[in-house]
Amino acid sequence: MLTDEGLLTRTGKVEFGGVQREINLAYVPEAQVGDWVLVHAGFALQSIDEEEAQKTLEEMRNLAEVGGGLKGADEDKS
Repeated sequence: MLTDEGLLTRTGKVEFGGVQREINLAYVPEAQVGDWVLVHAGFALQSIDEEEAQKTLEEMRNLAEVGGGLKGADEDKS
């Protein structure tokens, strides 16, 4: 879903991990429903293609696994 309120206030809804969030689209005015975007702090920063999006999601999953492993290792030492 997109709002068309103006260049700086245009928003859209994104879904990540089953959670929907409303984000600002000021930095990616070309974004349309169905596009993939990189989001940080509530702002879409860049449009990307689906292949790049899938690679990014895979890397995020890998980082989550490593982070979880490190946290568990730290807890075992205390």
